[in-house]
Amino acid sequence: MKQQESTVSINDGRGNPASAGVNAAAREAPLVMDADTFRALGHRLVDQVAAFLESVPHRPVTTDQSPSAVRDALGLGGPLPEQGTDPGPLLERTAQLLFDHSLLNGHPRFFGYITAAPAPIGILAELLASAVNPNVGAWTLSPAATEIERETIRWIAELIGYDPQCDGLLVSGGNMANVVGFLAARASRAGWNVREQGVAGGAGRQLRVYASEETHTWIHKAADLSGLGTSSIRFVAAGRDQRMDVGALRRAIEADIAAGDAPFMVVGTAGSVSTGAVDPLASIAAVCRDKGLWFHVDGAYGGFAAAVPEAPADLRGLREADSIAVDPHKWLYAPLEAGCALVRDTQALRAAFAYHPPYYHFNETATNFVDHGPQN
Repeated sequence: MKQQESTVSINDGRGNPASAGVNAAAREAPLVMDADTFRALGHRLVDQVAAFLESVPHRPVTTDQSPSAVRDALGLGGPLPEQGTDPGPLLERTAQLLFDHSLLNGHPRFFGYITAAPAPIGILAELLASAVNPNVGAWTLSPAATEIERETIRWIAELIGYDPQCDGLLVSGGNMANVVGFLAARASRAGWNVREQGVAGGAGRQLRVYASEETHTWIHKAADLSGLGTSSIRFVAAGRDQRMDVGALRRAIEADIAAGDAPFMVVGTAGSVSTGAVDPLASIAAVCRDKGLWFHVDGAYGGFAAAVPEAPADLRGLREADSIAVDPHKWLYAPLEAGCALVRDTQALRAAFAYHPPYYHFNETATNFVDHGPQN
């Protein structure tokens, strides 16, 4: 059946007819926006953002409103709208509401936590990345973005003194970067095929992970989500300086081995959340080498300080780790969220995460990040 030709009006995004005499089978998608409209809206939004950034020091750090007050200000609580909104007023109004009802972690008087202030180059970079919107799961789907990520990982490793030939990937934040190291350690050092047989496949042997009492709570999430359970964690006493007692660590490992358990991993902290304390990383690494355990460093808080020439020896010890988690969205001012997992053994991530069903049949000679972590 032939499609009929008719004269129809196509809205250009500003309520003006854009063309006539087009095929009646064509329809206007709500997301379609012509180049001139995009330029106009984009320029207006950039002007708003620039004015906002300029105004931040003169605003309050936070309006300290109640949840109900914020919802009321945003006009929330009604039913799902039946119709969309013109993009120009929508962007302008949303930007203003966001600026007026947010906590401003870029404010010069903000001292609440260590997330970085917005960086103008990061704002523009987010625009650029979303213009291509690459799927970075496979090289063939995102050749340029994949190679940019690989180079970024190498540069991060080089910056903190880690082996730049390591493997790694960018993830959503410090929790996920640490979980990636945890799961790589579990697959590498369990002593059996834990991916196939599960954590109960070791003839009843309990996998054990060791961490300071000061370790961030990501360790609980990792033990929980990986099937080990939080009781698998041996929390090692910290001294008055809030750093792991290495002697206590060694004794705990030896006691668990004698009891028939299966120690597989030790977590060192490069900057604790509570006090910024750095565990004696080089000494912990020596224990791990002696006992054949995986050494992971949680550097989400302070790992990037290892790049400073005056960094203490304990912090520089992170370069001896089997895996490291760092947060570019802190010290490197990358937009949220951006965590990074680094792993010394270039095959360890594939060994922990890769599966190859027919629909993931990608070129094995290229980097396919779908094989390197739990996210696609």
